[in-house]
Amino acid sequence: MSMDTASPASSLTADDLAFLRRPLQGFFTVAAGPLPPQPRPLWFEAADDGTIQLFTDPDAPKVRRLRQDPRASIVVASPVGEPEHWVSVAGPVTLASEGAHALLERLAARYWDLDDPARAAQLAEMRTADWLRIAVHPASVRRVAG
Repeated sequence: MSMDTASPASSLTADDLAFLRRPLQGFFTVAAGPLPPQPRPLWFEAADDGTIQLFTDPDAPKVRRLRQDPRASIVVASPVGEPEHWVSVAGPVTLASEGAHALLERLAARYWDLDDPARAAQLAEMRTADWLRIAVHPASVRRVAG
C-alpha cells in the first residue's frame, strides 16, 4: 500500500483523475462549517480544467458558509472489497450558476440509470430547480493507493 502523500498545489495525477472519474461518492466539507466538521456525501465531477465540481441548492447552508470562507475539501474512497484507495482534494472554491444545469445532466447520467422511469422522473423534477455549481480548485491533494 502506498503511503499517504501530499502533492504540490493543483496537481491531480492521471491515476487520481482515473479514480475520480469513477461513479463514486465524495464527502464534501466546508471550512466555515460547524465544529466538528460535518462532511456530506455527494455526486461530483473531476473536470478537464483540474477542478472538482458539484452542484447544490443555492440556499444550502454550505453555500452560506462558502460565501464567508471559500475553502472546502472533498474525499473520495474506493468501495469495500477493493484495495484501499482514496484521494482528498482541498482548496478555494468558486460559486457560479453558469454550468450548473449541464453538470446536473452529466452527473445524473453518470450515477443513475436514466432508462429507469423513476430516475428519469426525478431528473425531470430536478431540471426545474435552480442550482449552483461549486468548483474546488486543488491547493492540496493527498492520496493513498493500495
